[in-house]
This record gives sequence, C-alpha cells and structure tokens, in this order.
Amino acid sequence: MCGIAGIVYKDGNLHNVGDDMTNMLNALQHRGPDSAGFALYGGLGLEEDEYILNIQLENTDKNLLRKVQDQINMISPIESDRLMSTTENANLYQCKLKLEDFHMLKPLIQQVDNIDDSVVVINGEHSFSMIKDVGSVLDIADNYNTRSIKGTHAIGHTRFSTESGVDLYHAHPFQTYIIRDISLVHNGQITNYWKVRDPLERKGHVFETNNDTECLVHYIADKIDSGYSLEEALEHSVEDMDGPFSYIVSTPNGIGIAKDKLGLRPGVMAETDEIFAIASEEVSLGKVIDTSEVEQIYPGEVRVFEI
Repeated sequence: MCGIAGIVYKDGNLHNVGDDMTNMLNALQHRGPDSAGFALYGGLGLEEDEYILNIQLENTDKNLLRKVQDQINMISPIESDRLMSTTENANLYQCKLKLEDFHMLKPLIQQVDNIDDSVVVINGEHSFSMIKDVGSVLDIADNYNTRSIKGTHAIGHTRFSTESGVDLYHAHPFQTYIIRDISLVHNGQITNYWKVRDPLERKGHVFETNNDTECLVHYIADKIDSGYSLEEALEHSVEDMDGPFSYIVSTPNGIGIAKDKLGLRPGVMAETDEIFAIASEEVSLGKVIDTSEVEQIYPGEVRVFEI
C-alpha cells in the first residue's frame, strides 16, 4: 500500500503548502497507518551558508545536551548557543548553524550521532522542512504545527510497512547528502535493492538503514551529481530498478514521479494554471485541485515539473 503525494505552486511564491499537504495525506491515510511524513520546500528563508539540524535525544539530561552543543560548536557555533525544543511531547531539538561548504554537513551529522547511542540526528536541511513520525497524519500535523508552514512545493507519504522497522527513522521521506536538499517518498518494493546499493556504497555513499527507499534517493542523487538532469535520472531508474514501484522525488527546484514498467503501483496527476499535483489516488488530488481532468501515470512513465 503506502500513499504518496506531491504539489507544486507554479508561480514559485509561498503558499499554504503545509495545510495542503496535510489534507492530501489525510485523504490517503487508509493506505498507510504506521507513519507519515512531509518534505516542505521554500519556506525556511535561510542564508546560503545556513543549515538546520533536527536532533532526537532519548532524555533531556543537561550533560547530554551540553555534549551535543559542544560537538556542534567545535565546527560551527550554534545560533544563540543552544538547542531549541521543537515539540512539547517529544525529545526533539533543533539548532541553526553556518557552514562554509554543504559537504561539511554529513560529517557533522556523523560526529553528533557518534556522541552517544541516545543521540540521533534526524536530518540536516537548508531549503526544506522535513517532518516525519510514527502515527496518523493529523496527529503528526498537530504535534509539529505542520499546517502553518508555507512553501513553494512539497511531497508527502503515509506508510504501510512491508519491510524494515516502524519508527521515525524508517518513515518517509528519505534524503541523502550527496546533493543538497533532495528527498523522496516511495510506494512499492525495489527487489534488486542490494544490486543497486552495492556500487553506490563502493562510490562512498553511506546508508543509514536497509530501507529500499533510501537506496532510491541515493541513486537519484548520484545521477544528478554525475551531471544528469532530474528527468534523465528518473528515466534511468525505470530501467535499472526491478519490482513494483512508484515514487516522487523533490529537489529545491521542483518534483518528479516515476512508475515501474508494469505499472503495478498507482499514480495520478492533475494540473491547472496555478498548481501541479500528483498522488496515489484521485481523492488526494481533490483536496487541492480540480479533478475534472485527471491523468494516469502510465507504466514506465516519468513526469517532472520544475519551478
């Protein structure tokens, strides 16, 4: 099962993307009760060298907080010199910092992760907000105040687990730090997962889970980093990936969707002068766009819409 959704506002301005994506995903809740997630682009307003780290701590012990802060400050001073709690009911923290180069972000994340088993960096971000957790779409939206977030485009996911753990770390979207701010949501299975992953690891890609969606986002990022366009990367994935799948990938510039050659996972889209939207089911599209003219994503088809 699983439900996937994406939306782009064609004018490139900030819109109520958090509210729209919440409504789209809630309409797909029946496809995945285990967890849900959002990647909401364009609303952070950070400077070119600024990044945000989202960190989970098992407890709020002051010594542990200080260790995390000290480790980050060794590389880049935290704005206001402290971690900020992001929710009232979870040990999730956030900090903003500056880095001279994007490629410093992954090593920093690894150093913070290595402090203690009770410390996990959920992600680092520059031009998008990633929000994901175990539970229903509406509960997550309430806990993280997702409806208030504005942006230019977004993707989202409701998960029905068929492999790997049911927890925050295996919830979608997935991202990689090969290129900046790429994220991906996926419905289906990549049956030649290890065959695809092995050459990526040999190139230096570092995987955090055994989830096949993480392999997909690494694959697409690697193609783009090698000079392929997003559309070309998606076309290659249709040839190289085995199994039933449809997935949506987002970059700071827009979104794209790809479906396996047999068309074993659903995908529909609709478009107006203002909005381009994609989802697993028409009921999701109907929350944000006129569905009088809905198109099917055909087997082996690739669609890209960039701002």
